[in-house]
Amino acid sequence: MKELVRCRPCGYVMEADKLGDVCPACGLPRKVFEPYRERVSPNRLLLLNFDLHPIVIHLSQSFVIAIPILAILKNFFPDFQSDMVHHVLVFSVFLFPFTLAGAIVTGIIDGLTRFKTLKTPLLRVKIIFSIIILSLSIALFIIAPREDFLWATIILSVLSLAAGVQLGLWGKKLINVILPGTYPQKKGSKDKKAEEGPKAAAE
Repeated sequence: MKELVRCRPCGYVMEADKLGDVCPACGLPRKVFEPYRERVSPNRLLLLNFDLHPIVIHLSQSFVIAIPILAILKNFFPDFQSDMVHHVLVFSVFLFPFTLAGAIVTGIIDGLTRFKTLKTPLLRVKIIFSIIILSLSIALFIIAPREDFLWATIILSVLSLAAGVQLGLWGKKLINVILPGTYPQKKGSKDKKAEEGPKAAAE
């Protein structure tokens, strides 16, 4: 197994033999790095390394941003590439709920793999906002074609965008979370506890 090192200030983990003069993430000199041992099980790590949730969530984010822009263009600027705007809008509204469903499924897998639970406060909030935005996308899927992508489409898509932004803000809080079992302990604290255990038992 390759030797790993971790940047103390920013938490970036990399292979020791690939470390240059500075941290690739924060740019601090290599002297700030410390030895690091991966404590996540190989099976969990393998699944996480597929990055399924980040990939799928970026796909759904492209639609949540595109739909309100396209709806506004269609209704307020009807002479601007009307055929192209209409067809891309129809395509986006159709695929939007499916990409969200994929994001939710991969998010659940990601949450269970990283934290072994979905009951933490931040994950609960993310699930609530995911349900909200999925419900809005289904409403769009049903209503938008019937009303020819008019005002209801604009309103629902803007609400979806607002929910998506809030969901992204909550997700941002989890970006810097260290995987279970890898939280850095103070140097010597674990060894000290291990030494104190037998001493206490002997006394």
